[in-house]
Amino acid sequence: MPQHIAIIMDGNRRWAKNRFFPAALGHAAGANRVRDIVKTCIDLGIPYLSLFAFSTENWKRPEEEVSSLMSLFMTYLQKEIDGMNKNGVRLKVVGDKSRFSASLQDLMDRAEQQTAQNSRITLTVCANYGGRWDLIQATQAWQQAHPHQSLQELTEEALAPHLSTAYAPEVDLLIRTGGESRVSNFMLWQAAYAELFFTDDLWPEFSPEGLRRAIEWFGGRDRRFGSSAPI
Repeated sequence: MPQHIAIIMDGNRRWAKNRFFPAALGHAAGANRVRDIVKTCIDLGIPYLSLFAFSTENWKRPEEEVSSLMSLFMTYLQKEIDGMNKNGVRLKVVGDKSRFSASLQDLMDRAEQQTAQNSRITLTVCANYGGRWDLIQATQAWQQAHPHQSLQELTEEALAPHLSTAYAPEVDLLIRTGGESRVSNFMLWQAAYAELFFTDDLWPEFSPEGLRRAIEWFGGRDRRFGSSAPI
C-alpha cells in the first residue's frame, strides 16, 4: 500500500467543454471530487495525499478563469474545514503563497492551524507550486541556514529538510488524470522514484474505484530504487 499518493488533477476544463459548460463549472466539479478521493484514502489507510491544485504556470490562463479559481479555493477552504476536522484531515498548503491575496493567504494559514492536530491523513494542496520553484527555495533556505558554507558542501541529505513537503515521505504513487503522460513540473524531487499511473479519466470523472485500480496496479509493481532486486 503506498504511503504517499500525489495526483495531478487534470481535465476540469475539458470535462466542462464536453458538456458546453463554462470552465468555472468544471473546476467546481473537480473540487467536489476531492472530497470523495480524500475519504477513500482515509478508508484505505493512506497517510499522505498531495494534490496539484494550481501550478506556477497556471497564471498564464485567462484572467477570468484565474479569478474564478481563486474564489473557488476560498470557498472550498471555508466549506471543508469542519469536515476535515471531523474526519481527521490535517491540511497543508505548499507553494509560493506571496502572489495570492492577503485574505486568501490568511484563510490558508487559519485552515492549516485549525487542522494541525489531526492525524488520520495529511492532505497537501499544492497552490502556485512548481517542482523547480521548490528546489530553488529549498536551496535558498539551506544557504540562509548555513551562511558560512559553500554550495559545494550541499548534499541531498542536507537539502531534503528544506523542501516544502519535508514533513511527508517521498511520493510512492503519482497519478495523472486527463489522458496526458507528463509530470508538468510537479514534485520533481519527491517523485523521483514514484510509480507513474496515467488515466484517460478526466478529473471530475475520477472515481474512488479509479483510485483503487491505481493502487491495485501499484501493488503489482517491482520497486527497485536502482538496485537489481525488487524492494
